[in-house]
Amino acid sequence: MVVLNVQVQPRPTQTKPEAGPSDAALVVAARAGEKWAQEALFRRHSRMVNGLAFRLLGRDDDIDDLVQESFLSALRGLDRLAQPQAFSSWLGSIVVRNAHKLLRRRRMLTRLGLRRPALIELDDVISPSAPPSVAAELRRVYRCLDRLDSQARIALVLHRVDGLSIPDVAAQMQLSVSTVKRRLKVAERHLTRHTDPDRQEPVP
Repeated sequence: MVVLNVQVQPRPTQTKPEAGPSDAALVVAARAGEKWAQEALFRRHSRMVNGLAFRLLGRDDDIDDLVQESFLSALRGLDRLAQPQAFSSWLGSIVVRNAHKLLRRRRMLTRLGLRRPALIELDDVISPSAPPSVAAELRRVYRCLDRLDSQARIALVLHRVDGLSIPDVAAQMQLSVSTVKRRLKVAERHLTRHTDPDRQEPVP
């Protein structure tokens, strides 16, 4: 497997990492209602959230809403975060969960004929500096995404694009490792079929 994450263009953002209190300290202050701490968490992690949303959806009109909804869910649910120092990975799992809901809703509307599928603009996603072999692999992955159900799509992006291990993908998606393996198997079959259209292997 080729790790492709460094070859995906980040979504433009004005946010830059800032020095300051740890995430754990900011979470404790934010729980106490300190607005400055909530704003600091947003500034510190907005680039990560934007990037993750961008890789999952491509350039998309719903990205800003997904980012805002994910931050609001996280800030409102801080009391449920057992390990304040793990805020970043917990926030990432919220983005993944919200993206899954969005993609599932879109897929249902498309099946009902109420929405036309929007193709991902590959030139917006793939870095111009990506080596040709890596760019070709990214194009193969992103062309396949709209054929996948939302779980398989997210698992494929997290594993093949972000380079997460299967246990880390399972943690982000809040699924069992065995479920993630099954969804990745479905995705890999689609990739094989897309690369070799003459192959007759059935895809569930």
